[in-house]
This record gives sequence, C-alpha cells and structure tokens, in this order.
Amino acid sequence: MASKEIKFKPLSNRVVIEPIDDNEQMSAGGIYIPDTAKEKPQEGKIVAVGPGKVGDDGKRIPMEVSVGDVVVYSKYAGTEYKVGTVEYLIVRDEDILFVK
Repeated sequence: MASKEIKFKPLSNRVVIEPIDDNEQMSAGGIYIPDTAKEKPQEGKIVAVGPGKVGDDGKRIPMEVSVGDVVVYSKYAGTEYKVGTVEYLIVRDEDILFVK
C-alpha cells in the first residue's frame, strides 16, 4: 500500500478506503491467477472520513470509524476513485461491516 495524504475530503457519511489486496498471484496448485479472475478485496484501511450524516432532528450523527481503522466492507460497495497509481474506494458508513 502506498498511502499518502489525500487531497480530497468525503462528504456526509462517506468514508475513503484504500483497499488491501492480499490475494496471491498463484493458486496453491501452482496455477497463475490473472487480475481479471481475482476477487475484489473486501478489506481496507480508512484514509479519510466525512463529518457524518445529519439526522432528522438536524443534529450531526458522528461517525463510528476513524482514519487508520482497518475495515471489512460489503463486496460490491462504493465507488472506485483513482489518484495517480493509488486506487481508493468511497463508501457510505452503512457499507462497512466491521472494524478489525
């Protein structure tokens, strides 16, 4: 992971995640697995957190996660956003399943 300070800030209850890709390039039997056949990672490190969602009462609901947390998120969650060579995933806090 090539983490560095990002120059954008997520809004509302969104979180920016840098996926951790720990998939092996080769199967246990020695067969090469191309990138197109690999599963997308579901784990990543949070690099930015929005201020939280505004509730019906007008008060901001604080986020339950913070920068640096390693999380597991829903399989098809979020929007991919690439900055240079680093690919980020922007998800809503509801798509985060748990913090490791």
